[in-house]
Amino acid sequence: MAQLSYREAVARGIAQELDRDERVVFLGEDVAAPGGVFKATGGLLDRFGPLRVSDAPISEQAILGAAMGAAMTGLRPIAEIMFSDFLAVCWDIVANQIAKTRYMTNGQVTLPLVIRTANGGGMRFGAQHSQSVENWAMAVPGLKVVAPSTPEDVIGLLAAAVRDPDPVMFFEHKGLYPMKAEVPDGEIVDILGTAKVRRTGADATIVALAAMVPRAVAAAEELATLGIEAEVIDVRSLVPLDTRTILGSVAATGRLFTVEENPRLCGWGAEVVSIAVAEVWSDLTGPPVRITTPHVPLPAAAEMEDQTIPSAARIVETVRKALS
Repeated sequence: MAQLSYREAVARGIAQELDRDERVVFLGEDVAAPGGVFKATGGLLDRFGPLRVSDAPISEQAILGAAMGAAMTGLRPIAEIMFSDFLAVCWDIVANQIAKTRYMTNGQVTLPLVIRTANGGGMRFGAQHSQSVENWAMAVPGLKVVAPSTPEDVIGLLAAAVRDPDPVMFFEHKGLYPMKAEVPDGEIVDILGTAKVRRTGADATIVALAAMVPRAVAAAEELATLGIEAEVIDVRSLVPLDTRTILGSVAATGRLFTVEENPRLCGWGAEVVSIAVAEVWSDLTGPPVRITTPHVPLPAAAEMEDQTIPSAARIVETVRKALS
């Protein structure tokens, strides 16, 4: 075991796959010589050379166009879009080309590629560099969607994504990059479409994703001092979605709370609530509750941003009121 930051886990995860399979290549803006804008890919150029790790022009279309062509012709590219907000610039390639090509060619052409991107707020970067857009990708058939919350999950889920035959959107939360945790030595490979129970409890189920997971766990610990034992489910993968783990917990506790950083309208939690209402309605003892960011552009001012994104304190108060 070793103490590893979320940021360091990104480089280790990419290096693990570059070292394992010569078909894996990595490209993006400033990912090679500069080591990434968030310093998450340092050392990869020196270790693997410019044919495997390359800086791209400042063009999201060029990065994903090159990655798509590479995947179609036998490579397994990892492409970085610096901020998830910038996916809007190249969304046609993602939604109409990358996501659909395997279907449009009747399986004759596969696209085993990973699109990594820094997602989410909390860094005071303003409305154009702070969005949580995982629900954009979730709505596109043909894409798999992953968002790890721990350093170990970064490595394991990235490995699973690289080895998957389909395109995977890999959302790293920029606010988690400094977070450290124990990570096992050696190769780590996880399974897409599996959620994890981060804390057990019998009174309520709190379902969270990425940076909202540690906040949900902190809230659950505070709720325990009030006599409320909450179970925290880390979704990890939105597509495929581990409904078995989520619904099993909700059926046992009878209450469902989702904690979402994406804007409230059409957020991923709405889909989870919809599934729960359809599948375990008779087990629910109260209405599902969504704890979300309002449907507004994310402010840059520190106090305003903190009020907008769900906090541990807001989770505690919401759950406490709902169960009182």
